[in-house]
Parts: sequence; structure tokens; C-alpha cells
Amino acid sequence: MFHLRAVYQFLFEVILSASLYVGFFYLNQWIMVSLEDAKGVNWIFLPAGIRIFVTLIFDYSGAIGLTFASVLINSVGFYETDFTSILGIAIICGLAPLLGKYFVLKNLRIHPDLSNISFKQLLGSIVVYSLMSSGFHQIWFATRRLDSGSWSHFIAMFCGDVTGSILLVIATKIVIDFVKSHMGRENLIE
Repeated sequence: MFHLRAVYQFLFEVILSASLYVGFFYLNQWIMVSLEDAKGVNWIFLPAGIRIFVTLIFDYSGAIGLTFASVLINSVGFYETDFTSILGIAIICGLAPLLGKYFVLKNLRIHPDLSNISFKQLLGSIVVYSLMSSGFHQIWFATRRLDSGSWSHFIAMFCGDVTGSILLVIATKIVIDFVKSHMGRENLIE
């Protein structure tokens, strides 16, 4: 019984992570299309914040959900390229924030349950994640000879990941504060 519950929990986290990423990806494409520097490179990329949240909260199941979502997005026609390139992009999409998570947990002394994470540590996490994600993506894009792979696209992608993540954190904070005030609580979860 316990194992079945754990499997359901894992699958729920994978599906939720994938759904959030796909939803925010297409929302970002719709509202930020004018800020796209190259295919897959945006000056503001809201899904970057989703990547951080789901890997910080769900760990491996979040990373797997991100990977599946990226395969789906790119296979449906976003990035019209070969399957090897799509698979590499998807693995980076899931792996970069997971590596970023473990790097910041160790080096910024954040507890695995995130109970001691400060705003400064969250910003540090965003910068580290954005460097890893942008760097790995650009190396992969250049290796696969995709148009999006260059130093200038690295800068745009890094800025887009940082900006999108900060905007998502701010929006989440506003929603949490709004819900708490309407529930008359000091904490969201009691």
C-alpha cells in the first residue's frame, strides 16, 4: 500500500511539473514573443522560475517532469530539429536546475527542506541556475550547430532566465500574501 502511494505521489509530481512547464512555456511564447532573441532564447523567460520551483520542491520527479515537457514542446514543432538535439535540450531542461539545486544546497548552506532559505539565497540560486541552464543550453546549441548557439544568445538567455525567475517569485509572493490576507492567517499552511 505504501509503495503504491509513493508511486502515485511521484507520478503526480512528474505530471504537475510537466503541466506547469508546458503552460508557462506557451504563456511566455504568447506574451513575450516580441522579446525573443532567437529560437528558444528569450530576454524574459517565465518558465525558468517554474524550473527552479519544481526542482527545489519535487527534486527528481520535478526534473523528470521538465524533461518530458521539453520533449513534448520540441517534438510538437517548437524547435524543428532532429530528435538527438531535442533530447539534449530536454535533458538540459531537467538536469540544469537539478544540478543548480544541489550546488546551492551545498554551497549556500540551504537545508534540503528549504526551511532556512532566505531571499538572498533564493536570488543566489536563481543566478547559479541561470548560469548553468544558459551555459549548458548554449554549449548544446553550438555543438548541434543550431542557430541559437552563440555568446550573445547566452547573455540573452541568462538575462531571460534571471528576469523570468524573479518575476515568477514576485508573482508567487503576491499571490501567497493575497491568499493569506483573505484567509486571515499569518502562515499559508498551518
